[in-house]
Amino acid sequence: MANQPDSTGDAGVQLIKSFEGLRLEKYKDAVGKWTIGYGHLILPNESFTRPLTQAEADALLRADLGSAERSLHRLVTVDLNQNQFDALVSFTFNLGAGNLQTSTLLRLLNAGEYSQAADQFPRWNKAGGKVLAGLTRRREAERALFLKEV
Repeated sequence: MANQPDSTGDAGVQLIKSFEGLRLEKYKDAVGKWTIGYGHLILPNESFTRPLTQAEADALLRADLGSAERSLHRLVTVDLNQNQFDALVSFTFNLGAGNLQTSTLLRLLNAGEYSQAADQFPRWNKAGGKVLAGLTRRREAERALFLKEV
């Protein structure tokens, strides 16, 4: 089993929060999906009839991060330091485990090609087929965190 952190560190949580922003009331995201809190996609079985509290938004984020963390533990077969793990949690939180699973980024990473894997982050800067400046900045921030020494 690969040596990886168990959970997202402060740098990862802050990166995610800074790009997702906090919306206590539900809204439609850039591709028209209902969202609330720190980028939580509202599932068909969920109902948010009132605004969230800060504590509820934080708890929802932590639960969503848990899903991304479990996906990384399942998909990534190489050792990761905290910064690498955090960058990948942000990526997976934003794009979903399915996109990570089929990505060149994951293939290169699991082959031990860390630098080449890092260079794949910027390629994931589109939503609805359009390049978004916010996604371009997010992918660069994730790449920088991934490459940052611990």
